[in-house]
Amino acid sequence: MARRNDHTREELIQLTLEQVKEFLNHRPHHDLSLRKIATMIGYVPSTLVNIFGSYNILLLHAVSQTLDELAAESSEVIEKSENTRESLFQLAYCYHDFAQKHPFRWQLIFQHNMHGDPLPEWHAKRIEGMTSMLESILQTLAPQRSRDEILRISRVLWAGVHGITLLSVDDKFFTEQPIDGKDLIDNLINQYLRDW
Repeated sequence: MARRNDHTREELIQLTLEQVKEFLNHRPHHDLSLRKIATMIGYVPSTLVNIFGSYNILLLHAVSQTLDELAAESSEVIEKSENTRESLFQLAYCYHDFAQKHPFRWQLIFQHNMHGDPLPEWHAKRIEGMTSMLESILQTLAPQRSRDEILRISRVLWAGVHGITLLSVDDKFFTEQPIDGKDLIDNLINQYLRDW
């Protein structure tokens, strides 16, 4: 076993999160445990609890790392879009594609539970950053809409895209012919914008 002074606190955090990320590249978080992570990095579980505070917060750091990557990819596709309408579609495709590429990491974002503990501000800001991208696009598309309308519409669209993505990742469309999740996203957004 490595001793506490073999790595600085920052190095140990980075090492731990890299191991969790690597694990989640191949297996679901249900197969992970504090003891398993500690063994993978050569430390005892109590060291990780001392560093992160709890297993729950350790996993939340892994979720935050995933959200940071998704946010970076999302920002990039928005910047490359030719217009606001296209950026809405590209943001939705990016969400879908990210989940397809990293299914176990993406699933952890939505399956992680704080078990009644308050969400730390550093994590809440990440979530707000992601949702504000969509809200900003919608506000630009429809500047006459109120803040409350934009918020509601953004959640409707996000819920729809999320549902399609979830079914796509889990391959649960239950059809004989394969269905492309992006085609469904196209249909959803086009129909919604037409009615909106």
